[in-house]
Amino acid sequence: MPRQSDNPPEHFNELLAWLNPDREAAAVAYIDLRDSLVRIFGWHHCADPEGLADEVFDRVERKLPGLKSSYEGNPKLFCYAVANNLRREYQKKSKSFVPLEDVDVANDPPPEVASETDDQREECLSLCLQELPEDKRVLILSYYARDKHEKIVHRSEMAVELGISMKALRVRMLRIRLALEKCIHRRLNQMGMAVKARK
Repeated sequence: MPRQSDNPPEHFNELLAWLNPDREAAAVAYIDLRDSLVRIFGWHHCADPEGLADEVFDRVERKLPGLKSSYEGNPKLFCYAVANNLRREYQKKSKSFVPLEDVDVANDPPPEVASETDDQREECLSLCLQELPEDKRVLILSYYARDKHEKIVHRSEMAVELGISMKALRVRMLRIRLALEKCIHRRLNQMGMAVKARK
């Protein structure tokens, strides 16, 4: 799933524009860069490679206003440098962790809490799908309609039908997923505020 960030949505758009002025090329560059960062953190045995990759982008987004005027060079190299610093921070913190023995720690939330959260997220997803334009809603539902080998064949057929490459199709799906994730996050926050107001 796409990342959830505390940064304003426009920061992500600025990041894409910094990676490449062309929106399509920027989306492809973002996907490739994120995959590379996930692999790098994985190679270094970090517990949450995807979360750390997202943190790299969050940090870069916060530095962007100054970066645009001061940094010269490939934006990817700057992101790799931020990732390297983050990896060192992670490894330093992980060395300070002391394993707890003979302590029962609940790995999962109580079933009723987990079920409530899943139900809320599913409800938000359903509402957010209805907010999408019909063509995008049909496209995203079709994209995730199959499993395993059928999924690969089906997505190839979708790309042919749309007259675009598989990479372009993935970029299009990324954009729709990002929009859905923002909508879900907004609605979950609204639900949380509504619950607090009732207390």
